[in-house]
Amino acid sequence: MGEEPQETDAAALVARIDTSVPHPARVWNYWLGGKDNYAPDREVGEEIVKVMPDLPVNARAEREFIGRAVRHLAAECGIDQFLDVGTGIPAADNTHEVAQRVNPGARIVYVDNDPIVLAHARALLTSTPEGASDYIDADLREPAAIVRAAARTLDLSRPTALMLMGVLEFVPGAEQAHSCVRTLLDALPSGSYLAIAHSVRSPSMEDAAAQWNASGATPLTLRTSEQLGAFFDGLDLVEPGLVSLPRWRPEAGTSYQDREVFQYGAVGRKR
Repeated sequence: MGEEPQETDAAALVARIDTSVPHPARVWNYWLGGKDNYAPDREVGEEIVKVMPDLPVNARAEREFIGRAVRHLAAECGIDQFLDVGTGIPAADNTHEVAQRVNPGARIVYVDNDPIVLAHARALLTSTPEGASDYIDADLREPAAIVRAAARTLDLSRPTALMLMGVLEFVPGAEQAHSCVRTLLDALPSGSYLAIAHSVRSPSMEDAAAQWNASGATPLTLRTSEQLGAFFDGLDLVEPGLVSLPRWRPEAGTSYQDREVFQYGAVGRKR
């Protein structure tokens, strides 16, 4: 903890990939129908789906939410800088792709500490000539180091969107989680935004989390909607506030609007 994020060569990245235990990004990739996963990821993914068949729905709803949130921030709020912490394995419509369709000059910094994510980031997270896309090998629990590294690409004196999509679940303590979010937000000026997607408690989600935590993977902590809302204290929530992801500013093609998805999200503006 506390060290500066480091550039990592390809051989070192491969050496860090542990395929013997499931990893959140790779299980999520499996649920999304991707191919960047291993047998332990698929096995725990299947076991979790047995106790909560809608988990792949959560994954897909989160991907769609990311797109809607970024489009809203770039098109309606004029945000052209994004700090995306907990990137996950690149898929269709990543943050930089969505933002740069709206504004080719948008600048995006991705942050993740999974070597397989970073290996893909080298190949896939490419930018328009007018904008910029960079990645940082770092952990959400090292927010000060993230801020220092992000400042190489982003002008943190200008409004920036902080994206925390499906990553706060892996910071178990409330005090530490709030401290990480505060440190990152404190580095951003008024007019910046915080966007969060997070798993929330329900009987089936509790069963799924128990299955996940028994697998030996990075422990997952569920929160209530009230606990999740506390991360937005002092911010002005964008309508409709904190809701099940498909209900956040749905578009014509938004999936799962007819059901409760126990993955909630919100976007808030820093005063």
